[in-house]
Amino acid sequence: MTEIFSGGLPKQGTNSSGQNVNSANKPSFFSSAIEKGKDIAQDIFSGAEDIADNFVSGMRGKNLPKGLDETTAPGGTAFWGYGDLEGKDWRVSLSLPRNASFENSKLLKPLTHTGNRMVFPYTPTIILSHTANYNQIQPIHNNYPFFAYQNSQVDQLVITGQFYNQNSIEAQYWIACLHYLRSTTKMQYGIGSNNPGAPPPIVKLNGYGDYVFKDTPVIITKFTVDMPNEVDYIATGITSSGAQPEIDYSDHAPSRAEQTKSTDITWAPAESQFTVTCQPIYSRDKVEKFNYTSFVNGEGIKGGYV
Repeated sequence: MTEIFSGGLPKQGTNSSGQNVNSANKPSFFSSAIEKGKDIAQDIFSGAEDIADNFVSGMRGKNLPKGLDETTAPGGTAFWGYGDLEGKDWRVSLSLPRNASFENSKLLKPLTHTGNRMVFPYTPTIILSHTANYNQIQPIHNNYPFFAYQNSQVDQLVITGQFYNQNSIEAQYWIACLHYLRSTTKMQYGIGSNNPGAPPPIVKLNGYGDYVFKDTPVIITKFTVDMPNEVDYIATGITSSGAQPEIDYSDHAPSRAEQTKSTDITWAPAESQFTVTCQPIYSRDKVEKFNYTSFVNGEGIKGGYV
């Protein structure tokens, strides 16, 4: 039984069965057991976490040389190029023919600012194909035919590139590229032609450095340009010299309409796609100078062979 003292507080002690009569305080041995259990659980959890970390770390470093860590691994200097690599222009381009008609054209004037060539401003998609032709010989009463080599050829190249125009300068370049492709797919014909009867000119294809397309002679057999109706169109002006018209915006200048009266205005889509089909072509003299060993060593590619 619990005895009540003055002040109304219960007496600390045990009853006849030996149990603690103060429900607010647990036995000290019970509290220490709980704390010890917590410590054991924490140790088990920490150990499992360490094992998991070591396992993941081991998986990441399984292919690293033995005995290396962050203090013994050899250091190095990061670099992003080889000498004058940044100065090399590896963009895909088609050269401007060496012809007075092309050199003096006001519409083609923008191409002279990119090295006398039509440059695809964004990396295009190119489909390249080579073919080795064999004649199939089928003797009677034979399970397997024989093949006699006939010749090899480089098939047509298909170049597909995007053009984006955000101002009149880019629109003028788009128009120059369109007119360039129109001009390189036509023969010289008509009154006043420099060389009547001459076929469409041969141009040089370049792109991706020295061992992909290096001054490869090609003829342009086909091209397509899409002009979508869901994009904006950018207006641009072309003067008789081919330069962008200079507008004077001062207070005493003539009106803009007067200044652009002699300027031809045209529009180009804000986004379009050019698809150009090219055929590599070589003269008889070029074919006679072909050297297979030199080609295998890579020198022939620099000479225009593909």
